[in-house]
Amino acid sequence: MRGYAVLMIVCFLVSILVYPSVGQAKPGVSANNAVLMEQSSGRVLYNKQAHEQRPIASITKIMTAIVAIESGKMNETVTVSDRAIHAIGSSIYLEKGEKIKLKDLVYGLMLRSGNDAAVAISEHVGGSVEGFVHLMNKKAKWLGMTNTSFANPHGLDADNHYSTAYDMALLMCYAMDNEVFRQVTETKIYKAEDGDYVWRNKHKLLTSLYQHTIGGKTGYTSTAGRTLVTVAEKDGMELIAVTLNAPDDWRDHTGLFEWGFKNYDMTTIAEEGQNRYRLEGSSDQVIGYLHNDIKIPLRENQQPQLDKKTFIREDSQRSDVIGKTVFFADNVPVAETPIYAERGPTASFFADIVSVYQQIVGMNADG
Repeated sequence: MRGYAVLMIVCFLVSILVYPSVGQAKPGVSANNAVLMEQSSGRVLYNKQAHEQRPIASITKIMTAIVAIESGKMNETVTVSDRAIHAIGSSIYLEKGEKIKLKDLVYGLMLRSGNDAAVAISEHVGGSVEGFVHLMNKKAKWLGMTNTSFANPHGLDADNHYSTAYDMALLMCYAMDNEVFRQVTETKIYKAEDGDYVWRNKHKLLTSLYQHTIGGKTGYTSTAGRTLVTVAEKDGMELIAVTLNAPDDWRDHTGLFEWGFKNYDMTTIAEEGQNRYRLEGSSDQVIGYLHNDIKIPLRENQQPQLDKKTFIREDSQRSDVIGKTVFFADNVPVAETPIYAERGPTASFFADIVSVYQQIVGMNADG
């Protein structure tokens, strides 16, 4: 029996050397829910119950921040209300009647997770907390966050306040395409313009624990547990990790990133420029344009198995977007890109995909 056990150990070690995929098993995480997503394409590389609705705590503030940034009011002055200073939980210690720029509030919101900042932002941008929450939910619907409902701008527990790991990764994909948001989320220390406030970012992966981190948001309530969103970049690939109810979230995210960076590379699957597309059931062709090179994360052994299917609108001559191409790896959709009627400025792949979802209906298929 002892000799048999030794033989089994030797065989196991040999198998690791000969078949390295054994060493590439998906990482284990402490989180109840998790997802790892590539930012530019939105491709999911790892998921664990990623579509389960859960309380999300202060990672809610990613939505609060992007709605505030897109309002165009960042340089406006906010007068802090009584409701804001009485927000419970984490705080940046605002005072009633204090006047502070919206920009400073957004930094206090993201770096120090100030619930008072969240209320002050929502009242100024939305006219009221309730009005701002309406804007949050409207934005979530527009982004395709189908399992998300916001009841407040800060993430404190509420019956009708929840999301999923996948939806929050989708949101972060979108937010990272905004240069102002990107600047906010990557900031480790921020000093307000009037010098009254200096805030250090609570996200330890960004400040000390993981060198490739470029942004994210922390969260915690007793009901939600520890929630965390992190963005990391290495060798031209940006990955977004989201965990919900994760006792060991710093380690979870580090493990997810290391696994993703080791096993995937950004690969160009379609090049920017002009192409001809055939209309189904006809010999007619239309000319269309891709505004960007299309790149997605692929394992090396997936590249030869990549297929695509193109859909062209029947009324393609009357629209800026004439169709889309869907790419498949092992018969599973991994990316899609809009086809434009004319050349145009480059934009992020993720923003283009949102445009497709808003515009395309009634497609014809071209195999």
